[in-house]
Amino acid sequence: MTCQHFVLLLLLSVGVSAVEVQRPRGVPLSKREFYEEGKPFTCLDGSRSISFDRVNDDYCDCQDGSDEPGTAACPNGSFHCTNAGFRPAFIPSSRINDGICDCCDTTDEYNSGATCQNTCREMGRKERESLQKMAEIAKEGFLLKQQLIQEAKRGLEDKKGKISDLQLNKKELEDKVEALRTVKETAEQPEKEAKERHLKAWEDQKAVIRMEKDKVKMTEVFLELDDDADGFVSAAELLTHSELDPDSDGSFTEADAQGLLGGVDKVDTIAFEAVWNNLKEKYISEAKVPAPVETPQEEMREPVPDNDSEQYPEDDIPEEEEEDDEEEEDDDADDADYKSPPTMQTQEKKDEDDEGTMPPYDQETQNLIDAAQKTRDQFDEAERALREVDDQIGNLDKEVSFDFGPDAEFAYLYSQCYDLTTSEYIYRLCPFNRVTQKPKYGGSETNLGTWGKWAGPESNIYAVMKYEHGTGCWQGPNRSTTIKLTCGKETVVTSTSEPSRCEYLMEFITPAVCQEPLNPDLEHNPHEEL
Repeated sequence: MTCQHFVLLLLLSVGVSAVEVQRPRGVPLSKREFYEEGKPFTCLDGSRSISFDRVNDDYCDCQDGSDEPGTAACPNGSFHCTNAGFRPAFIPSSRINDGICDCCDTTDEYNSGATCQNTCREMGRKERESLQKMAEIAKEGFLLKQQLIQEAKRGLEDKKGKISDLQLNKKELEDKVEALRTVKETAEQPEKEAKERHLKAWEDQKAVIRMEKDKVKMTEVFLELDDDADGFVSAAELLTHSELDPDSDGSFTEADAQGLLGGVDKVDTIAFEAVWNNLKEKYISEAKVPAPVETPQEEMREPVPDNDSEQYPEDDIPEEEEEDDEEEEDDDADDADYKSPPTMQTQEKKDEDDEGTMPPYDQETQNLIDAAQKTRDQFDEAERALREVDDQIGNLDKEVSFDFGPDAEFAYLYSQCYDLTTSEYIYRLCPFNRVTQKPKYGGSETNLGTWGKWAGPESNIYAVMKYEHGTGCWQGPNRSTTIKLTCGKETVVTSTSEPSRCEYLMEFITPAVCQEPLNPDLEHNPHEEL
C-alpha cells in the first residue's frame, strides 16, 4: 500500500460530523437514487419493476437480490454497513440478523435480539493511529529515499570520474607495456644467441665424449671377438654371436657374417673400424651377460611358525577367511609364475649419465640471462597492472549502466547483503547478485536464484525483484525467488516463504520504494456516509 493510499484512507476516516441521508436499510449512498419512495422500483439488473412497498418486505422479487438490501430473503443479496466513524463495508445478506455482529455499527442485527456494541469510533481511532504511523514512516522513508538519490548521483559522478582517470591510466599502461615489450625482446635476442652458443658447445663436447667412448668400446669388442688373438676378427668368430644375425630369422650363416665384415672373411683393427657400425647396435658383450642363478625352492619358502596351525582348529576357520586365503594362494601362484624383468638402464640413458650434466653458463651469458629476466619481470608486472585497470573499468562500467531505478535510488543496495535467520535456515539476499539458503547449524549453501530482472507490474516495475536459475530441486525445476519491496525506514528482509515448490518469496523493506506523500489538510472534516 503506497503512502498516498495511507493518507486517503486517513482522510476518509477522520471526519467527525455527519449528515444523514434517508434511504432503505442496507442501501449505500452511491445507490440511493435507485430507491425513491413512492415510485416503482426497478431491479438493478433491469429484469423487472415492482411497487416500492415490496422493497425490504423479506421476500425476494429480483433475481439479483437488489429489492432486499436490508433482509436475508435473497441468497445473492448484499447488505451495506454504514459504519459511521470507521470504513463502510458490504456483507452477504445471509448474515443479517443471524445473531452475530458483523457491522461495527450493529446495523446488521437490528431484529435478532443480539447484544451488540457500536465499536466503529474506537476502530476508526485505532485505524487512524495506525495509518498515521504508517504515513509518518512513509514520509521519513521518502526523505531517506531523497538522500539515497543524492548519494547515488554523487556516487555516479565519482564513478564516471574514476572511469575517466582509469582510461587515462590505461593509455599510459598500454604505452608502457609496448615499450617494455620492445625492451624485453631486445634483451632476449642476445640472451637467446648466448644460450644457443652455450648449448652448441655442450653438444660438441658430448659428441667428442661419445666418439671417444665409441672407440674404446670398438677396441673392447674387437678383442672379445678375436677369440684366437691373431689380430683379426673372422666371419667364423662372428657366428658365435647369434644376436648379430642381420635379418634375425634364427639362421645366422657364414655369408651373413661375411656381409657384416664388408664381404670379406676377416678384418684387422683398421678394417674393423669401417664395419663397426654394422655390429655395435646388436652386439652383446660376453662380459655383460649375467649368469642365471637358480634359487632352491626350499629357500624361497618362508618358514611357518610352529603355532600357526594351532591358531584356528581346521573346522573353526571362518568361511570368509578361507576364501581370502584361497585368493591369497592364487595371487601367490600368479606371483610365482611372473618373473619381473631385471632393472637395467638403457644404454642411451647410461651414456647421458656418463656424459654428465650441462655445465653452468659462463658469467657473460648469465649476465645476459639476468638482464633479460629483469625485463621480463618488468613487462609481466606492467601487463598485470593493465589487466587490473581493465577489470576495474569493466566493473565500473557495469555498475554505472545498471538499472538502479528511475533516480538510481536502489544503487546503495549494490554489493550489499542482508540476512534473515529462521529456526532452520539463514537466508541471504544480495541485491542484484543472488539469494542463498544455508542450514543454521552447518551444511552447504543452496543457491535460490541469481539476479534476473525487475518484475513488478507495469505501473510500478521496481516493486518486485526476480532471481532465477538457482540450484535445481530434486526431480524438479531450478529454484527461483521473488522479492516484494515495501516502504520503510530500514533496509531489512522481514520474511521468507515457499508458496510453491522451489519458488521462494521474500518481503524486503527499503526506503528506496517510498513514494512522495500527499499533504492533505487533516483538519478538514469530510461528511461521513450515513
